[in-house]
Amino acid sequence: MAEQKILIIDDEITLLELLSDHIRMVGYHCLTASGGQDGLGLAENEQPDLIVLDVMMPGMDGWEVCRQLRDQSRVPIIMLTAKGEEFDKLRGFRMGIDDYVTKPFSFAELVARIGAVLARIPTVDSSSQELHSGDLIINFREHRVSVASTTIDLTPTEYRLLETLARNPHHTIPTDDLLEEVWGFDYAGQADLVKHYIWSLRQKIEQDPGDPKHIVTERGFGYRFE
Repeated sequence: MAEQKILIIDDEITLLELLSDHIRMVGYHCLTASGGQDGLGLAENEQPDLIVLDVMMPGMDGWEVCRQLRDQSRVPIIMLTAKGEEFDKLRGFRMGIDDYVTKPFSFAELVARIGAVLARIPTVDSSSQELHSGDLIINFREHRVSVASTTIDLTPTEYRLLETLARNPHHTIPTDDLLEEVWGFDYAGQADLVKHYIWSLRQKIEQDPGDPKHIVTERGFGYRFE
């Protein structure tokens, strides 16, 4: 199997060098960019499997890089920032990032996060078929989602969450179970993470996100796919 490509975009050169060396040591192929524009070029040309993206960069900051990436790609993104405010986390998740690491962090923590995000990317299941629910179609074999014949771009985490719900239709799945299935044991208790991704999914697949028909909330318990 080919090495998975990790692209790191960060203007702190020393951190960039140390982090890239560590990521290579654990078996990934690592690419680096010290600015947003260079990072976008590498992302387009190299098609990395995951991007580690710093928020606070001069010129084009991480938010703008993230926005442009999401306009053209569903590549998993882990944001790095010195800020730990809830607002920044919510902003990141609403833009479609897959995880969020606050500086300072250990290299081991970031590598663990990278592995967890990559593990969420769907793999082909030969037994998969299609699910039809009104004008929503989920093709489990090709990991493709469409609404009214229009293909919907989902991040790997969004797709994994939708697939988990859709493979258990009419059954309410507890929030903790969704966290374990989609994000892993390290995310136990982070109910807001599920809430934010449910919100994002509804914006993309529901005709009226404020009155959802596909993803229903069972308050205080979990979510159900209808």
